[in-house]
Amino acid sequence: MTLAWRRVLRALHLETSSSKTPKTCPSLSRAFWTSVTKLGLHTKPSMPPCDFTPERYQSLAYSRVLEIHEQHLSPVPTAYFPTPLLLSQGHMEWLFDYEGNRYLDFFSGIVTVSVGHCHPKVNAAAQKQIGRLWHTSTVFFHPPIHEYAEKLSALLPEPLKVIFLVNSGSEANDLAMLMARAHSNNTDIISFRGAYHGCSPYTLGLTNVGLFKMELPSGMGCQSTMCPDVFRGPWGGSHCRDSPVQTIRKCSCAPGCCQAKDQYIEQFKDTLSTSVAKSIAGFFAEPIQGVNGVVQYPKGFLKEAFELVRERGGVCIADEVQTGFGRLGSHFWGFQTHDVLPDIVTMAKGIGNGFPMAAVVTTPEIAKSLARRLHHFNTFGGNPMACAIGSAVIEVIKEENLQENSQEVGTYMLLKFAKLRDEFEIIGDVRGKGLMVGIEMVKDKASHQPLPCEEVNQIHQDCKCMGLLIGRGGIFSQTFRIAPSMCITKPEVDFAVEVFRSALIQHMERRAK
Repeated sequence: MTLAWRRVLRALHLETSSSKTPKTCPSLSRAFWTSVTKLGLHTKPSMPPCDFTPERYQSLAYSRVLEIHEQHLSPVPTAYFPTPLLLSQGHMEWLFDYEGNRYLDFFSGIVTVSVGHCHPKVNAAAQKQIGRLWHTSTVFFHPPIHEYAEKLSALLPEPLKVIFLVNSGSEANDLAMLMARAHSNNTDIISFRGAYHGCSPYTLGLTNVGLFKMELPSGMGCQSTMCPDVFRGPWGGSHCRDSPVQTIRKCSCAPGCCQAKDQYIEQFKDTLSTSVAKSIAGFFAEPIQGVNGVVQYPKGFLKEAFELVRERGGVCIADEVQTGFGRLGSHFWGFQTHDVLPDIVTMAKGIGNGFPMAAVVTTPEIAKSLARRLHHFNTFGGNPMACAIGSAVIEVIKEENLQENSQEVGTYMLLKFAKLRDEFEIIGDVRGKGLMVGIEMVKDKASHQPLPCEEVNQIHQDCKCMGLLIGRGGIFSQTFRIAPSMCITKPEVDFAVEVFRSALIQHMERRAK
């Protein structure tokens, strides 16, 4: 069903399936819901309808899932919530747990499900290809890889026309690091503090979030530089960001000027002067930082930084793993919002709508530099299944005008959340672009001190219990990350905003007690 037709159904109230709030939430008692009801009509918003009925769950018991997880899966605690969600099915922007409870997914598998869970056209492409040919490796040709390469290259400006297909964002950034060093014949690579570029041994050097740092050596030749964060950093004003919503900080900048940008550029120059060699390999940047909590830089910063890097012989790499494929609305790629042209672009996540797939796109010159120095090979990269799915994703984005939807609905959502910032003292900042939004929680607006993690956890849990799934980010896990699939609609945004507001009201009531 197309996005346009689903909107018509909503407008006519023709959806037939239940729109109930999840019926169970193990961590909250009946007494809690009684107290919630006393808070007012906004505390338990009515979930929008859904035109899909999930299958009855018939797999492992929840207790058995917990046992197997503890015995056989990674001990690293990655699951949200004290009682982790056990999901069984997805449909577009909706997820269903093993008990049949329905959730509005506003994090899309960590900014990965771009066009909707189990989108019918993507499903059909996968099913058709799975019955035809799964795998060949690159020692043989198959049409899906060539069809996909033609579609993807058409979406990128000259000279970014050579594509290396891999399987994950970490792997893509690994390869981009290798390309930068092979082409420049230099070693040092710069990335921002707060950056996340992967968790492989190589990319850990680029990633500058404490949770992903370890005592053992990794990622040699990588240097961090100050993140130009106009909310939490030392400089910022009221016109810095390419966003409908600015910080509450004030500035006296004249139109077209940004003192904060100039100050952060001086810090970048200081890194070039003190922390790296005279000639460098490159500079990695996410157009908007994802894991760090949807951090945006001052307008014009990346353009000047790219020029400085190229003066040192380095190449510029745009990490589009979270920002690409139309999510930011105004442009298909995040780097275009900064008016820059990178030398290398990495992409993953939304490229395959959740299927393991990634790519590195670069210039013929840089591709040849790598080929001269390495016989690069990837067994699964560009396999027939991934390419068929990737082609279907691109077609859906175009046919259903999902980039335009990201712009319209994303701007609507940002402005709605900005009103909550004005209403609640514990919302320090609302930021983002299109359908990539960050809401930073603070003790108070004056101090900017992060809201304690246990309080953020409770707000997060309350949202889940009212049927809304959102993500977390930031150095202190103080920022809620909101990145729904690009098929999202305004009525669903209204529900999400009301749920979030209700969770904040509940939090303020707990504080008062």
